[in-house]
Parts: sequence; structure tokens; C-alpha cells
Amino acid sequence: MREKLKDYFSEIFEKDLIDEIIETGIYRILASGETLIDIGDKMTHVPLILNGAVKIIREDKYGHELALYFLERGDTCAISFVNCINRSKSMFRGIAEKKTEGIFVPVSKIDEWLIKYKSWRHFIIDSYHIRLIEMVESIDSLAFMKLDDRLHKYLVDKVKIMQDNTLIITHQEIADDINTSRVVVSRLLKVLENEGKVIIRRNRIIIENI
Repeated sequence: MREKLKDYFSEIFEKDLIDEIIETGIYRILASGETLIDIGDKMTHVPLILNGAVKIIREDKYGHELALYFLERGDTCAISFVNCINRSKSMFRGIAEKKTEGIFVPVSKIDEWLIKYKSWRHFIIDSYHIRLIEMVESIDSLAFMKLDDRLHKYLVDKVKIMQDNTLIITHQEIADDINTSRVVVSRLLKVLENEGKVIIRRNRIIIENI
């Protein structure tokens, strides 16, 4: 765990902070599809992602879902800091897209490290900035992009996350992530296939010309 933490965070955090993270953090491995945090859960720890990817999802009162962004190596969930500081419950769901390793830092350390370590303060501010940009991009895509363009962007982004241009995914899973119906996704995928952008197979999609 120490070496994996140093591989990325040694260029960001002071040695003393890394030592404290190792001493107080909980190391976890999430299987693909495993829930990291669910809506309504109380935040007790904040994740630092060592490798893998976690999809952050928002759900409305009717159960409709929308994928907002992904956490990757070196990321943390800035929203979880707000929940921790305010002692509020999670408004989002985080699900591992593939096998993911992370260190989970206890809430009790968040405020302490903000005062104690300059690198931690910068890390939190940078994380907020990155997540804010991603949230704005999500809003822009909903407001200004045509659904077929949104679908193609979603697939390309997913390929980059998975590091594989063959996605093992159902049309329903895609529909859930971009907040539309399976029928619409199937129709638009056929359009993208006719345009030479994708190849459709059973429960898998091959993305072309990335």
C-alpha cells in the first residue's frame, strides 16, 4: 500500500502527510460493480483512488440516474468532503467501473490536515476545481449537445476510463447513465454504427477511430 500511495501522491503530499495517511487510512479493493458510497449513506471516510475508476451518479426522486463524472488514479471525491464537514448524508452514488484500489481517510483527519498541511489544502482546492469543471461540462452536454453526440462522447470517455475500446455494457446500462430510454440508445447506436463510429455486438460495443 505504501508504495502505491507514493507512486502518485509523493509528488503532491509531504512525507509526513503520506505517513499519516498510511497510519490512519483503510486500504480497500473494490470489485467491478461494487458500490463505494450510496445515496443516503453517512460519510465516515474520504477515498483516495490508487488505481481503477469509480463512476459518480446522481439520482432523482423518480429513480432516474445520470452519470456525472469518473474518479481515477490520484483523484478523490470533492463532494464527499462537503458531506464530511457538514456531517450530512451522501447525495450521490459511487460505483467501481472496474477493479479499484483506494485508501479511505477517516473524517476526523480532514479538518486537522487542512490546518496542518499546505499540500492537503491545495489538493482539496484542486479537487473542487476539477469536479466543478466536470459538473459544468455535464450540464453543458445536457443543455447543448444532441443526444447522439452525448452518446458518442459518453462512449469515448468510457473507453478512456476502461483503457479498452471494447466496452462490455448493455444498452440499458448506457441508457441509465445518460438518462434516456433503452430504445433510444439502441436506435442511436445503430446510427453511430452506420456512420462507422461503433461496431455493435451482443452486450459489447467496439468504439472505432478514437
